Parts: sequence; structure tokens; C-alpha cells
Amino acid sequence: MLNIRILTAKLRDVDAPLLASLIPEDTKQLSGQMIELDELLGGGVSKTLSSEAFKGKLYSSFLLYTANKIKADYLLLTGLGPREELSSESFRIASGEAALRASNIGARSYALYLDSSSMEFGGQKVVESVVEGAELALYTYTRYKSQPEKKSVEELILVTDQGDAIPQLRLVVEDTQKVCEGVKLARDLTNTPSNELTPTLFAEEAKRLAEKTGLECVVFGLEEIKQLDMNGVLSVGKGSKEEPKVVILRYRGGKADEKPIVLVGKGVTFDSGGISIKPSEKMEDMKYDKAGAAAVIATIYAAATLNLPLNIVAIAPLVENLPSGSAYKPGDVIRHYGGKTSEVISTDAEGRLILADVLAYAVDKEKPQAIIDLATLTGACVVALGSQASGLFGNDQALIERVKRAAEASGERVWQLPLWKEYSEQIRSDVADMKNSGGRAAGAITAAAFLKNFVGTTPWVHLDIAGTAYTAEDGTKVKTYTPKGATGVGVRLLIKLLKDWAATSS
Repeated sequence: MLNIRILTAKLRDVDAPLLASLIPEDTKQLSGQMIELDELLGGGVSKTLSSEAFKGKLYSSFLLYTANKIKADYLLLTGLGPREELSSESFRIASGEAALRASNIGARSYALYLDSSSMEFGGQKVVESVVEGAELALYTYTRYKSQPEKKSVEELILVTDQGDAIPQLRLVVEDTQKVCEGVKLARDLTNTPSNELTPTLFAEEAKRLAEKTGLECVVFGLEEIKQLDMNGVLSVGKGSKEEPKVVILRYRGGKADEKPIVLVGKGVTFDSGGISIKPSEKMEDMKYDKAGAAAVIATIYAAATLNLPLNIVAIAPLVENLPSGSAYKPGDVIRHYGGKTSEVISTDAEGRLILADVLAYAVDKEKPQAIIDLATLTGACVVALGSQASGLFGNDQALIERVKRAAEASGERVWQLPLWKEYSEQIRSDVADMKNSGGRAAGAITAAAFLKNFVGTTPWVHLDIAGTAYTAEDGTKVKTYTPKGATGVGVRLLIKLLKDWAATSS
């Protein structure tokens, strides 16, 4: 984590190798302390803004050498995009750009000026966004590098002209860094290769996190899973010598009699597709198939560090899906927790089989007020939405709207897709209650329709994060704060949702 300070200061006196300023697109008139800074730099800022070199577009920046005319060695102009389109995401992306430029010049610390016009957008929102942008942009995964590059940036100085707001803004910084720690945890878990994070090792990591934060932790091993008739989990895990696990973490921050919010995450630590094996090209990316489990475990960890006044349960079924002589097969029929049955059409539609067991278990044992599940569930969702949004499904529109608001606020976008009853016809089986694949048409929807069978009337939302769990090579611009690999998607959205829940239920 960065050492982040927030203070008021004259920009000319800010003691950092690099000073960054956020500039909306097509800015003609400087404001605040940038007017004095421009004079000290001989009009260099205004000349740059009137040239073609820098127009303030989002994802753009321009570095000026200050020639000892101010204390900082460099001034970085960072684009915010069109003023009329300013959003939390604009500040997040621009802050990420500044952090990366600071890192590229080897700066140990850098400063970011938040002028009055920026803070008018909403001081707390702006500070939250720029902290997220900086922290998440500077994330690296170097665990397996024999000579990892040293991280240069250690400190961020936020300079504001609003001195009265600083005590409250410091609290925002503190809370935001806790959320970012959760995102980085989710990224670490998702990025870790399957030989280093088997179901057993993942469960051990969950135990370690529970001990660190005071969470309750229960891990079901093979025998407990058998006794509970979680046969979806058992079936998918049969092809691997690595035993399946089901991890349950509980955070009790609410009233004793308050029903919990349950978060469920798909945890396939490696997905070969099983007997219905995937093509070999890009199969290495199937280590990311545990991103849902990583997100819910990281979210409950962050919720505990934030002391949210809620009761929360995170459940993660953990398996490897591999082909072998003992693997489950197309045509098999599985009796899930609670008694419903499914016919296996494709062993590569395994995520819904393990989620079915734990969703039914959560409804039965936890009696939750709501369930939200996250899963890298379908390639069909990637085809539909690409890498720009997660698919959103559910059985309760009020809960869906809450998730939409959290998605908008966090920048982790979602798009609602229908769950009309006609889609359930596609997964009707001749030999069981349902089948685990309805074919290519509406594949993301039929996967969600399968899950819907296991939640009853409990308010439920399903997020298909197959396209958003790791950075895509689909031609779209990669956000400055999502380096290559796992994105940690879901953590910021869920924390926004939980904070909103706490605020409206108190």
C-alpha cells in the first residue's frame, strides 16, 4: 500500500519529484494554483494547452521539465476527458495514468493536485477515485520472478485547496485503501497458477485470512461434501487427484438476529473442460476460473477490515476440472444438495454444477436476506458483452437495481439480461429435472436459468464475470488501473453494495 498524505500547500513548494495536475479536455483557462505555476514556468503550461501536443483527452498525459523553477522536477498534465462527461471513472483512469508515469520515471513519491474545479465534482468521490486509480494501477504480480523489478513509487501526496475538508478526506483515504487491499488480494488469488493454489491450498489461504481478521472459517473436505450430498462439487472434482473443498467464511458485524447477505463465488482452480476438453490455445488462462471465489473471499475480508455493520457469509466451492479415468462424463445424472437432479451434457459447463450445491445449501442453512453469486461462467457472456461489462441476472428487481447502482458507482459495469421462463425450456432434460447446457443460443442466460432453480424465492443476483475477470486482448483500451492479468472484478462493486445496504438498514 502507498503511504498517502493529504494536505494543503503551495504547488511551487511541493517536495516530490513529480507533480501531476488533472486537466479536462480542451481546457483554455487555467484556474487555482495552476495560474501561478504557469507563470513560474514561463507560460509553459498554457502554451502546451494551446498546442496540439496535449488536449486533455482521457488516457493522455504530457510531461514538462521544470528546470528548477519549482521544487518538483517534473510537472505532469493528465487528461480527464470532456468536462461534460466527468465521472468517478474519469478520475480513476487519470489517476492511474499519473501513477504509471511516476513509476516510469522512477519517482519514489509524487504529488497530485486536486483543484477546486475537480473537487466540485464531489470531494469524497474524487479522493476515493484517485486513490483507487493510483493503488490499483501500481499493482504488480511478481511472485514468480527471480529478479522482480523494484517498485519505485512509495508515496502519494494529495494536494487540495480545501483545508477544512482534510480530516474527513483522510478517513476516505483510509477506507479506500482497505478496499484496494481487497482488490489486490482478489488479483493475487486469481493470478496464482493452479499448481500453487489447489483447492486445498486455497482453503488454507482462506483460513489464514480468517485468522488475520477474526472471521469464522469452516472448510468442508471430501467426506463432509459427500455427507451433505453436494454431488455437483463431488462430480466435477472427481477427475483430479486434488480433493474438492467448500470454504465458508462468516463475518458477524450486524445484529445477532439479522439475516446475512450471502456471497457465493465459483472456484475452479483450473478448468480444462474435463472430458469435454477445451482447445489447448489459451487454456493457460483457465487459472482465472477461480476469480469468483477470489472476489467473494476478498470482499468479506475487506468488509471485516471496514467493520461494516452487517452479517455476511462468503461461500466458495473449490475444485479442479480435469479429464481422467475417474472423471465425470456427459450423460451422467447428478443429484444436488436438496434433491434436484441435473443431466450432464457438457463437462465444460461445470461451474453451474458446483454453484447449484452451494446456492441450495446457502438458502437452506443460512436463511439469507439476499444472495449474490459471481462466476466466470460462460463464454457466451463474453460474446454478448465483451470485456466492458459483467452479465447481470436475478429474480428480484429491487436487488438488481441495488447492484446496478453499486456497479455505476464503482466503475465495475454490469448489464442486465432477461430470465424469461421460456429460456428454461432450453435446459429441460428428458431424464432429469434439468440439463447443464442448453446449447449455443442464449448460453449466458440458460446458465443463469439453471442456477435460478436452486435459490427458490430468496432474492438473488448472478454476475457472470467471464469477460471482466482478467484483462482481455479484444482490441478495447485497457484501463490504466487494470494491469495485465486478473482485475479483481467484483470486490469494489460488492463493497459499494454492502456499504449502501448498511446505510439504508441502519
